[in-house]
Amino acid sequence: MDIMPLVWGKATLGEAALHCLKVCDPEEKTKVTCDVAQLWKAGCLQIGFPPKSCLPDIPGRPVWPSLVAPRELPRRKLTTVLGRAALIHAIAHIEFNAINLAWDAVCRFHDLPGEFYDDWVQVALEEAYHFCLLQDHLHSMNHEYGDFPAHDGLWEMAQKTAHDPLVRMALVPRVLEARGLDVTPGMIERLQQAGDLRAVLILEIILRDEVGHVGIGSHWFRYLCESRELNAETTFRDLVNGYFKGKTRGPLHREARLRAGFSEAELRMLDKELNDSRLC
Repeated sequence: MDIMPLVWGKATLGEAALHCLKVCDPEEKTKVTCDVAQLWKAGCLQIGFPPKSCLPDIPGRPVWPSLVAPRELPRRKLTTVLGRAALIHAIAHIEFNAINLAWDAVCRFHDLPGEFYDDWVQVALEEAYHFCLLQDHLHSMNHEYGDFPAHDGLWEMAQKTAHDPLVRMALVPRVLEARGLDVTPGMIERLQQAGDLRAVLILEIILRDEVGHVGIGSHWFRYLCESRELNAETTFRDLVNGYFKGKTRGPLHREARLRAGFSEAELRMLDKELNDSRLC
């Protein structure tokens, strides 16, 4: 799809989202994400969707970074510039994938309330902002996105949850992205110790916004459970056990997770999973 119809407002939101999803160049993807978000907020795009057969199995992304298994990623010390650049690159890769995940949700899941699309367009916009902050910091360290290997865990889970928005909302925002709420405070502390105050400020912005993103996942997960007359807490437990058995990691950032829409019962369930995994 040419970008011009988007500027003129002739595309539907789903078509525009699909365009953003397919763009490979990171700079262009962040630009069209901002353009489409502005058009949507201005009321220039109508809700409508391309056929699901048009949705790609693999989103638009650059040739680099090379994608490897998580165990193949080298561990580097944050006391070195190279180590900090590798960490910033890893987070940038997550944010780039998160742009794609947000647009995929917009064009894949049909017939939901308009607020669903409002939320995920906003998430795409904020993830693009995060990516730009991280890319700029990488440039300040004489690196750029693509210089280090990365893994594809987020998109692999997107593929596994493509059949059902309820499963997507449960497992991508509320498991994979919620893990970021747990680990980011520790990264901030280590970067403070290393003297990288620019990275600290960026991660503080990301942590603030990601609480909201996980909260959006929580909201729509509960909405979908209620519409199907399902108990949200037992459904979440069953999905976590079905997809992540033995893979729950901690510790949990309980305060952030509560603000992001987790219930105390859900946190107790996750704590139990953690304790059980330690005994194995």
